[in-house]
Amino acid sequence: MAEKEKPVCISCKKRITNDNGSVRFPCPGCGEYEIIRCSQCRKTSTKYVCPKCGFEGPN
Repeated sequence: MAEKEKPVCISCKKRITNDNGSVRFPCPGCGEYEIIRCSQCRKTSTKYVCPKCGFEGPN
């Protein structure tokens, strides 16, 4: 059986397992891709880009 892919932050690629303050949400641009952010990248407002539609966040 294939191992389930571990969730990683879209910005820094850090695994978010047991990371209090991490979030998962649908892309604000297309709503089809799940954006995953670790607590550190959220705190420092590190940019991310949706690979599906090119939406850039935050701001």
